[in-house]
Amino acid sequence: MVAGISTGCLYPKALEDSLYDLAVNGAGAVCIAVNTRSELKKSFAHGAANLLRHFDMDCPVVSGFSAETDQLMLFSDYQRRVSDVLEYYKLYFNFMSTVGARIFVFDGPRAGCKTELFCERYLMLCETAAQFGVTPALRNVNHWQSGSLSFLRELRNALGNRLSFVLDTKQAVRSRETPFAFLEAAGESVRAVMISDSGELGDCLPIGKGRFRFRDFFSRLEELSPDCAVILDLNRSSFHGTAELISGYNILSNMISVNKKEEQP
Repeated sequence: MVAGISTGCLYPKALEDSLYDLAVNGAGAVCIAVNTRSELKKSFAHGAANLLRHFDMDCPVVSGFSAETDQLMLFSDYQRRVSDVLEYYKLYFNFMSTVGARIFVFDGPRAGCKTELFCERYLMLCETAAQFGVTPALRNVNHWQSGSLSFLRELRNALGNRLSFVLDTKQAVRSRETPFAFLEAAGESVRAVMISDSGELGDCLPIGKGRFRFRDFFSRLEELSPDCAVILDLNRSSFHGTAELISGYNILSNMISVNKKEEQP
């Protein structure tokens, strides 16, 4: 496992400024949250890649801004829309190839999509992404179809090891489920975790401000998917500044390191 921070934590600060702030403050890995189409340009991607190289920083995960259109486009009955959106996703995948990212956070349809149709379109997206050496991974989102444990179990049965998953702990809590339940349902398909603390004060708290059982979670995650990225993902209102964000990242990194040592024979 590797620890990282999402640039989305600093939204609405410009992406390049967020990336730089995390880099100069010692983040070893990031999830780049792309916020608009102009940030998918080749020149922008190369600028981000150069910054990552300069600071010896990894970018295992990229998230996008176009999830709202997937219901209309990717899961449409109108085939030309499907073809067009797959071409659009190539902009993301090319960006990822440039910055060295491997996992694309994919939220799927809002609701009402039959499992068979989801699998068909998801595999089409995976086939497109494979041309760039990257993998779309479905993230659980409250009030979306992906936020349903029963839907996740159906996908696991239908797709087996072809399914990749991003477990979002705050979204699991908002769905009135535990992150542990999603972890068990997703199993070895977990490719990344978007993590935060949770408790009486909220579902998206800095690490140490809630009651989430990180040690137990990382122990089970190490058993099921030891190579995944664990990304600190907070709302901007949840912390006071970059220093507190980096402190949380350091705590997360230390917890993962300690867990690895404990799991070693």
